Amino acid sequence: MSENQGGVAFVGLGRMGLPMASQLVRAGVPTVGFDVGPAARESFAAAGGAVADSAAAAVAGAATVILMLPDSGVVESVLGDPEVVAALRPGTTVVDMSSSEPARTRALAGKLVGLGVAMVDAPVSGGVARAGTGELAVMVGGEDTDVARVEPLLTRLGTLYRSGGIGSGHAVKALNNLMSATHLLVTSEAVLAGRRFGLDPARVLEIVNASSGRSGSSENKWPRFVLPGSYDSGFGLRLMLKDMRIAVALAEQVGLPSRLGADAVEVWARAAEELPADADHTEIARWLDEHAPPPAGA
Repeated sequence: MSENQGGVAFVGLGRMGLPMASQLVRAGVPTVGFDVGPAARESFAAAGGAVADSAAAAVAGAATVILMLPDSGVVESVLGDPEVVAALRPGTTVVDMSSSEPARTRALAGKLVGLGVAMVDAPVSGGVARAGTGELAVMVGGEDTDVARVEPLLTRLGTLYRSGGIGSGHAVKALNNLMSATHLLVTSEAVLAGRRFGLDPARVLEIVNASSGRSGSSENKWPRFVLPGSYDSGFGLRLMLKDMRIAVALAEQVGLPSRLGADAVEVWARAAEELPADADHTEIARWLDEHAPPPAGA
C-alpha cells in the first residue's frame, strides 16, 4: 500500500493489539492495521488508523511489521503466507510482540534472514489498560542493531527491557507469566482459606501487602478484579495457561524441571476445561472457591 511506505504494519488488533496500535496512531506514527475480525478493523479505523483488507496489504511497503497474535502457530501462518512473503521488502524489521515459543521464534528468525528481513521479539506485560497509555513493560530480544532500529517505535508503547538475543524476550515473558499465574493461584488459596477461617479478605490483603507475602496478585489482581467480582483484567485464562506451558517446557529443555510450575499448570488446565472459552485469567479465584470442598463437619 503506497500510504504505508516506510511506515508500520500492525497485524493483530485484539484486546491488546488494538490499544497498542491506537497508541502509535496517537503518537503520530503512520500505521496500517489488519485483523481477521471486521469489528477489530472497524475499531482501529474509528481510532484514526488506516486499515488494510489483508495482512499482505498491510505489510506492503512497511519498514516495520508488528505482530500481536495468539501464538507461534498463528505468527508462522502469517509470515509463511506467500502473499505476505512477497510483500515483505528487504530491510524490513519484524517485531513479534505476541507471547510466542522461544525456540520457534529463533527458527523463524533464521528463515526471515534469508529474505533480508530482521526479527526482534518484544512481548509485553501490563494488561489492556497500560497498553492504551503506552506504559507496558516491553521485553526485547534480538541483535543490537535490529533492536536499535525499532527502539524509538517501541518506546511509544512502554518501557524497554533488553533480555538478550532473539527469542529471549519470549522466554522471559513465559517465565514471568508462570510466576504470575502461580502467585495468583497461591494467593487465591490463601485468601479463601482466611475467609473460611472468618477473616475479611480485604483485610487479609491489606496486611499481606504490607508484609512479605505480597505480589502483583495481592496488590492488583485481587483488589481490582476478584474482590469486586468483575473478573475483567483483559487477559484470558487460556492464554495464561499457554504461556505457563511454554515456560514449563523451557525449563525441561534446559534440564531444570519446574515441579511447582508443572503442578500449577495441572490446576489451571482443570480450570480451563470447566470455565467458558472466554474466561478471564482472574476467574481462577472464583473457580477455586466454587470447587473447594465443604468445611470439615459441614
